[in-house]
Amino acid sequence: MTTTATIFEAKTNFSELVKKAQKGEEIIITSGRGKTPVAKLVAIEPVKKKRLGVMCTPGFELGEAFWEDLPEEELRLWNCEGDDDFA
Repeated sequence: MTTTATIFEAKTNFSELVKKAQKGEEIIITSGRGKTPVAKLVAIEPVKKKRLGVMCTPGFELGEAFWEDLPEEELRLWNCEGDDDFA
């Protein structure tokens, strides 16, 4: 569903229009006597956190080594430093 509102109506009823957008409506903001569309108000989809598939495996646990700092050489490789293959 699409709702249309002038700039004045949008300023006056902004909270209501945001609630409508959150419910999935598209709000078109218009301007001038000809009510020319100038903007659109739509909800932002929440960013879903991604999980590693292995983390969902029952019984899977990260060992203490996972949390330890990486050796300097490995850090340089992760940052593409000192390896001519990545240059």
